[in-house]
Amino acid sequence: MTLVYVMRDENGAIKGVCAGSQEIAQEAIDDLAEEVQAFLHTKASVSSVSARQFKLQLLASGLIDVVDVWVAQQPRDVQIAYEYSGTFVKDSPMMTAGFAAMGATTQQVDDFFKAAAQL
Repeated sequence: MTLVYVMRDENGAIKGVCAGSQEIAQEAIDDLAEEVQAFLHTKASVSSVSARQFKLQLLASGLIDVVDVWVAQQPRDVQIAYEYSGTFVKDSPMMTAGFAAMGATTQQVDDFFKAAAQL
C-alpha cells in the first residue's frame, strides 16, 4: 500500500492525484483504492475510426445491410460521405443523424466506436 494525496472537486470526485502532500492535495488515500485507480486509468473515449473499422463493426453488429439501405435513401451528400470517407467521426452531424435514425442510444454509439477501434 502506498499513500497518495488527492484533490477533489465540489462533488467529491477526484480531480487530481499527487505523490506527496500538497497545499491543494492534503487527503491521503491508498493508491489501490478503486476511485484512485478509476481516476488514474480512465479510458479515453473514441471519437473517430477508419472507414474499414466502421464498416467491419457494422458487419459484426449485424447492421451493415440495414445501414446500406438507410444510406441509399438519404441525400446524395450522405451517400457520398458514407462511400468515400476515410474516417468516421462519432459526433459529426451526419453520424449523429444516422445513429438517431437507427434508434441508437448514446451508450450504444460509444460502445460501437470502442468496439470498432479494436478492429
